Amino acid sequence: MIDFSPIDNDEMKLLAFAAQYTIDDLRRATNESIDYLLKLIEDLTDEDVVFEPIDPDANDPYAAEGEQHIGWNIAHLIAHVTASSEEGAAFSSLLARGIAAQERPRYETPWRDITTKAQCVQRLEESRRIRLAYLDTWPDAPFLDVYRQVSERFIEKFGQMNAPAAFLFGLWHEVGHYDQIKEVIRQAKQAKAQNA
Repeated sequence: MIDFSPIDNDEMKLLAFAAQYTIDDLRRATNESIDYLLKLIEDLTDEDVVFEPIDPDANDPYAAEGEQHIGWNIAHLIAHVTASSEEGAAFSSLLARGIAAQERPRYETPWRDITTKAQCVQRLEESRRIRLAYLDTWPDAPFLDVYRQVSERFIEKFGQMNAPAAFLFGLWHEVGHYDQIKEVIRQAKQAKAQNA
């Protein structure tokens, strides 16, 4: 797995961090992340993936009315992280081909539509296929000096993003949710044990 601690600790911006990784590294990191998420949910039931956790820190200003402060269940988290990683992969495809994209190429599967473990697995495998396919759209000699068109505030926080950096941005976000996913699984299993 890629160690994102230099980014987490503000020691490095994504552009410099991404320079050390090849397209094969990005493929490998994608597979490792999807495999890890599949491993996390392998013992869950349909009931577990829709379990409503307690999250006192829940604060999503972009959520639907009344959902800004709800804990995210496993289905919600999988819909969210896969959408973010796919967005990063889509940006990477455009940038690698010399297109300085501005509009966000993002689609997130409605999390309330995911109600079973099988749907979670399907979403993860579909996301794997989508991300790897975006990497396949990179030319043999990708443009590495074309950057996302973003606000100065974004650049100040994350730095410029070329194709590899954009791809890693989505993956970094996904990895950042691992502990949250593990905590929701812990709560779901604890609730099940208490109700047994």
